[in-house]
Amino acid sequence: MPRTDGDAAVASGGSTVRSDWRLADWLAWQEQLNPRSIELGLTRSRFLAERLGLLSAPCITATIAGTNGKGSSATLAAGIWQAAGYRVGRYLSPHLLRYNERIAIDGIEASDDAICAAFAAIDGARGDLPLTYFEFGTLAALWLFREAGCTVQVLEVGLGGRLDAVNIVDADAALVTNIGLDHTDWLGPDRDSIGREKAGIYRAGRAAICAEHEPPASVEAEARRIGARWIAAGRQFEVVRSDAAWSWKGEGAEYRELPLPALPGAFQIDNAAGVLALIEALQGRLLVGRSAIEAGLRGLVLPGRYQRHDGLILDVAHNLESATVLAAQLRAEPCAGRTWLVLGMLADKPVAEACRVLASVVDAVWCAGLPPPRGLDDDQLATIARRSGLVAHAAGTVRDAISAARAAAEPGDRIVVCGSFLTVAAALENSR
Repeated sequence: MPRTDGDAAVASGGSTVRSDWRLADWLAWQEQLNPRSIELGLTRSRFLAERLGLLSAPCITATIAGTNGKGSSATLAAGIWQAAGYRVGRYLSPHLLRYNERIAIDGIEASDDAICAAFAAIDGARGDLPLTYFEFGTLAALWLFREAGCTVQVLEVGLGGRLDAVNIVDADAALVTNIGLDHTDWLGPDRDSIGREKAGIYRAGRAAICAEHEPPASVEAEARRIGARWIAAGRQFEVVRSDAAWSWKGEGAEYRELPLPALPGAFQIDNAAGVLALIEALQGRLLVGRSAIEAGLRGLVLPGRYQRHDGLILDVAHNLESATVLAAQLRAEPCAGRTWLVLGMLADKPVAEACRVLASVVDAVWCAGLPPPRGLDDDQLATIARRSGLVAHAAGTVRDAISAARAAAEPGDRIVVCGSFLTVAAALENSR
């Protein structure tokens, strides 16, 4: 179960404000401030948010948790509300290439100077409280959204839900996209335990939405235990699909023949359906018309999600569920030739399980090493991949692995790069 070591005490005192620090300086310092890179708990963040007046900001909050689909769901929700004319803050994690990707206002990434100003304000109130990297980022996003006068803020949970830093804010409506077996060391050993942790973002009397059709019973049980308003896929809202459009029907609204989400994959309709339930739950406070929904669906862009770039297919799939979705998408779009895989993964992910799923759709894999301490080196990954049924080659860095795959590829073949945000980020950096 999650550790809450850091919740025992809250300190105050001096400050380390540095007016001459650049964003890179702040981030490097934050990585060393707390000896634990992950330390779940709300006490530190809530203490500083209250001190900075962030919890009393008149901003409507939509919080999104889940194993997969959080980022695309948060991006779609923010895009729809922005298209409807509202000032929208959007907070995502992790980022691919630039930290600034995490914090956006009206679709525009926060500048280095703006983020540094937020960090300085937080550090000035922090005393000697050892915030984590993620807590600093969460508080910075809330600070920037407050300063910008955002009408609505869309917050993506980083890990779990109940003890994640974004959960210091009481969501006006909350969405859980799906539940998979990821981060089991922190969230529990099974879907039921993990579902209970993710349902911790729900609030009494407010919309508690779940986009998964068969979630573990703990998700609904937790929503009902606290007196939230349960809204579930297949029950309170449903979807009808066709090749070129889809329709959504809820308890109080219906949208026929909507455009498909611009991000590819049938699963994106499930994500979008959950977002529409979120939009409808807040219609009384944030009125949204069909045109804004269509604009949000057509304009949905999120790098690293089945992204075609420089002759590659890039996907951040890094667990069993996302690997399964990626395999299904590759089957749905067969190529004339062979499919080559460039794979780099972290040791704390279900590596063997993901490899077994991908083995059914790829011809061979070039394994890339990722940085320690969490990253597997290329030899370790290749050994696991071979045991999982893949023809695997240890290929050095991500750059080396892509070069080897390109050398092997012939006309009609395709190359897929996946396994981690770090892997996709390295591929993108390589082509810049």
